[in-house]
Amino acid sequence: ATAMSDDMMEDEDYEFDYEDSDQEQDDGQVDMENEYYTAKGHLQDGKLQSALEGFQKVLDMQSDSKGEWGFKALKQMVKALFRQSRYDEMMKRYKELLVYLHVVTKNQSEKVMTKIVDFVSGSPDMDFLETFYDTTLTALKDSLNERLWFKTNMKLAKLWFDKHEFNRLQKILKELHRSCTTDAGQDDQKKGTQLLELYSLEIQMHTEKKDNKKLRSTYEQAMKVKSAIPHPLIMGVIHECGGKMHMQERDWASASKCLFDAFKNYDEAGNQKRIQCLKYLILGKMLSMEDANIFEAPEVKPYKQDPEITAMNDLMMAYQRDEIKNFENILSRNQKKIMEDPFIRNYIQDLLKNIRTQVLVKTIKPYTRIKIPSIAAELNIPESDVEALLVSLILDRKIIAKIDQVNHMLVLDAADDAKSKYEALDQWREKLSALHATVINKIGQS
Repeated sequence: ATAMSDDMMEDEDYEFDYEDSDQEQDDGQVDMENEYYTAKGHLQDGKLQSALEGFQKVLDMQSDSKGEWGFKALKQMVKALFRQSRYDEMMKRYKELLVYLHVVTKNQSEKVMTKIVDFVSGSPDMDFLETFYDTTLTALKDSLNERLWFKTNMKLAKLWFDKHEFNRLQKILKELHRSCTTDAGQDDQKKGTQLLELYSLEIQMHTEKKDNKKLRSTYEQAMKVKSAIPHPLIMGVIHECGGKMHMQERDWASASKCLFDAFKNYDEAGNQKRIQCLKYLILGKMLSMEDANIFEAPEVKPYKQDPEITAMNDLMMAYQRDEIKNFENILSRNQKKIMEDPFIRNYIQDLLKNIRTQVLVKTIKPYTRIKIPSIAAELNIPESDVEALLVSLILDRKIIAKIDQVNHMLVLDAADDAKSKYEALDQWREKLSALHATVINKIGQS
């Protein structure tokens, strides 16, 4: 955040509202230009103090006639002081720079201000950033530069989100939303890109607050915005939060679709969240009990050998094969890669319950009576947990059985076994009937 980008070091051509003057004034411009480039040379050589003194000379030389070289000098001073974390001095110079917004053209002021706002936004000092954004917004009130006003407000809104100042965040979001609505109070689709930026941050806020009702409403509004060309990172955030919302609603299919879209957006943006999102996608596929291999997708294939993904993929393979001991071993060996993510951790118990249930059903299938301690040994869990799983299966009518607590025994209903045989016979009869009809039909045609 403290490195100065090349384009921030370059000087652009600016249009200024001053008229050609006599030779004396022209000579003054040349002197200021020479002093400016001398100071800039000191800055590039790392001689900060000499550079600041040189830029100050430029300001002194222009006297009360604000112009090109004073603007450029202040711009360089602001950046240099920021890089040194000399925030008080930087803000003093920044306020001087803001006065020049009425000297340069609207396009040029927006170009420079946008770069400075982006440059300064990398500061980890939130109190300083709050002061910086407030100062910028105050100066922009009369400038009629809506794009820069919107951008700076979004930066401030992101600051409030990071600080969990949700009341202050909502106030800014409401003001920004008003700027993106028609006279009829509807979303202005001509401002689709700005609307999606807004919805992205609002969706993150509702996700953080676990307000699923507002999250769903905002997500649905975002999905209605069509006339926009947003940055893929914005869409990545929206789809990720939508995927998490569907996960909480246990709509695994919708969650998988959203998370796959989020992964593709993050991948396009070159953002590392693609790995985290891919882990969530694998999690969703496991919970949906799908056997589909997500690594067949060309977008996903390059990440199959990523160390973070390998652990989740191994977990999925053990899960799909009902290898419960291997599943638990993988969890134990990969605490950091799997269990440290709070979102994944929330669903681990669901996965454990599912795989234990599947193994339990397979274990009891050959028996009419089986000791509960034997099941517990197979599942590697306490007898009380086995009983809880059995009760759940019995209540859901997935097995017809009763628990003999005196003898610690599961007794399966023989009628259930007979019923299964009758159902198999019935299916066999239906297949024979269908085959008979096919044969008769072919004979009739010959």
